[in-house]
Amino acid sequence: MFSRSSSTSFTLVCLSTTMQTVLAAADTDYTQYVNVFMGTTGGGNRFPGVVGSPFAMTKLGPDVQSGRTDAYSGYLPDGNIWGFSMTHESGTGGAPKYGVVSQMPAVGNVPNPLADLSQGRAVPDEGQVGYYKSSLNNGVTIELGATDHAGLYQYTFPSGSPSSIVVDVSHVLPSFRGLGWEQHYTKGNFNLVSDDHYEGSGTYNNGWNLSPDWTLYFCGKFNQKPTSSETFTGTGNTLSSYGNTSTVSGTERLGGVFTFDSANLTSRVGISFISSEQACQNLDNEIQPKTTLQSLITKAKKAWNSEILSKIEVAGGSDADTQLLYSSLLGMFMIPSNKTGENPGWSSEEPYYDDIFTFWDTHRCHTALFHILEPVAYEEFIRSLIDIWRHDGFLPDARSSNYNGRVQGGSNADNVLADAYVKGIRGAVNWDDGYSAMKTDAEKTPPNNFDPKSPESSTKEGRGALPDWLKYGYITPAFNRAVSRAVEYSTNDFGLYQVAKGLGLQYDEDTYLTRSRNWRNHWNPAATSTNHSGFMVPRRADGSFVPQDPLSCGGCYWGDQYYEDNPWVYSLNAIHDVYTMKEYIGGDEKFIDRVDKLWDLRIFNAGNEPSFTSPYLYNFVKGAQWRSVDRSRGIGNLYNAGPSGLPGNSDAGAMEANILWQMVGLYPMTGQTTFLVLSPWFPSLTIHLGNGKSLKITTTGGNKDTAYYVQSLEVNGEPWDKAWVSWDDVFANGGTMDFVLGSSPVDWATGELPPSPASSDLQG
Repeated sequence: MFSRSSSTSFTLVCLSTTMQTVLAAADTDYTQYVNVFMGTTGGGNRFPGVVGSPFAMTKLGPDVQSGRTDAYSGYLPDGNIWGFSMTHESGTGGAPKYGVVSQMPAVGNVPNPLADLSQGRAVPDEGQVGYYKSSLNNGVTIELGATDHAGLYQYTFPSGSPSSIVVDVSHVLPSFRGLGWEQHYTKGNFNLVSDDHYEGSGTYNNGWNLSPDWTLYFCGKFNQKPTSSETFTGTGNTLSSYGNTSTVSGTERLGGVFTFDSANLTSRVGISFISSEQACQNLDNEIQPKTTLQSLITKAKKAWNSEILSKIEVAGGSDADTQLLYSSLLGMFMIPSNKTGENPGWSSEEPYYDDIFTFWDTHRCHTALFHILEPVAYEEFIRSLIDIWRHDGFLPDARSSNYNGRVQGGSNADNVLADAYVKGIRGAVNWDDGYSAMKTDAEKTPPNNFDPKSPESSTKEGRGALPDWLKYGYITPAFNRAVSRAVEYSTNDFGLYQVAKGLGLQYDEDTYLTRSRNWRNHWNPAATSTNHSGFMVPRRADGSFVPQDPLSCGGCYWGDQYYEDNPWVYSLNAIHDVYTMKEYIGGDEKFIDRVDKLWDLRIFNAGNEPSFTSPYLYNFVKGAQWRSVDRSRGIGNLYNAGPSGLPGNSDAGAMEANILWQMVGLYPMTGQTTFLVLSPWFPSLTIHLGNGKSLKITTTGGNKDTAYYVQSLEVNGEPWDKAWVSWDDVFANGGTMDFVLGSSPVDWATGELPPSPASSDLQG
């Protein structure tokens, strides 16, 4: 069991010195190598509470207040707990989301349930997969377990005083950033039912995706009859009513208070986005009156082991690296949320996934690994995206509380669908509809939602700057984030080219391949910086370039021409057209120096997604693969399995997916079938691909930390001289990759360079 610590160190109980031998066993409990507190401090924003299975809708954990600090996942390492709520998102930025359907224990009777009932923690919180524990200063201990749609609270109160539980419908995670992204409680209802359980709903709005009102329903039951059950309403800390009224509703704060004469108490709660009746059904289906906390813990461990953690087996590495691997796998698969059967927007036979936060973060490497490790769920996920388009009109670039928003750059669901298509996902996916959804993004301007941070075009969905893209082949400064949007629109159009090509749509294939090269229209060869010429810069409607310092992006945010990074980074982001980038930059030597400069000038940020692929572009130059390995190892050194073990915001598991690819020794080129070869961390690593197939990767002759340069490689038993492999080489039917490593670089990759599909016009 892990205990939260304010430092990056942690203690792992049950970790034996023969860990790697144990990991080969079929019945291994991989959850023992997981630190649920990984990435919860230092801006990682990960959720450490209970997620009963991958993609579970219920995410039960503490909500902490500490001054005016945003608790993005509800959790902060320091401060008072003011409730334990049923819904959270993990690893997100922007602003907190959810934190609703809350309970808070209190010792003794509660004269005013609207007062501050928060409590500090007597000892650090503890947690493991499927279990969370908080010990409060008032002597109350809370232990949590959960299923997909329900949660269990097990309370131990001090003896000698009444034990009270306050259910606060108006509880919601706040934001203090002042950016207009804070959530609001708008109304609710709370009903004490005759059979001694309670039901109700809360309605909330806003948050980072600016969603309108959405409602979550709940159904709660205790394991014993309370000595008193009361409802309350009020504003702020002032009560309007408090007593034995059976039902309260309205826009005021409201909820219920339950008092017991027992020191030991169990509370069960079901939730639903459909109705309180369905919330009760979810509860009865998943947590019965005799269900024990230990049985829920066991069930959660089994789900995570079988569905995710066992998909990667390793041997021979260090304890720390093994802990990092399995802790990262947990963090990667907490969201999106599988809300199939819980969609209030429409009735459909298709799966439904929500809490996509966001494809801007995850399309570069997270979704590619999601596909490999969970192919069945991933096909469902792709079908869900297409069904959202059928009913809402656009694919989501981000989505939560059943509402699309916000788009930071391009329509990056296009990249996700293209990646799935070229890697052979078919099954029950309707690819005619999938392509029509992508084409909606490419051809239809979404209605303006007048986002205060970018009011000139839609940030809800689609491509807000599409009018310029279609008219000029670039984006003028009339639209915010013009340059970063342009490079992403290019990759989005490349995604359409890939699918159109596969579907045999020749006209569309030619159209979108041409449009995928439009990033070139932002290239100003006269823009200079630190001995380099040629950068992507803003361009006016008359065709002239706006003077731009390539080392600057202004505020680098919603109202600027570059989003969250500068021209140096975005000028290396056309990953479907790398050989054009090389030519524009000045050839191999200048290209290598251009990538080097990201570190020399301290531009590169391992915690920021636009930079994710840049460290491995060396593979597109003969004899330079070792440089990608160097960068990969440097990035790996920024991670550990401790509370501050992420180099930035988890971003819904994007950061964890990134380090997992480093460990595997490959890196995906999204929307393509190409994987760039790096250097694996473990002497033996096996990825189970489903249907009895696997990819086994081995290393000999070196080690992960000091002798990690590739000396030679065999793929499927044959000598390999390319710094890349394709989907068909190692993933479609499984395979083997056998590396020999050493302490010095060797020019082993003398064969064909990786493909650059959009560069064919320059390659003749």
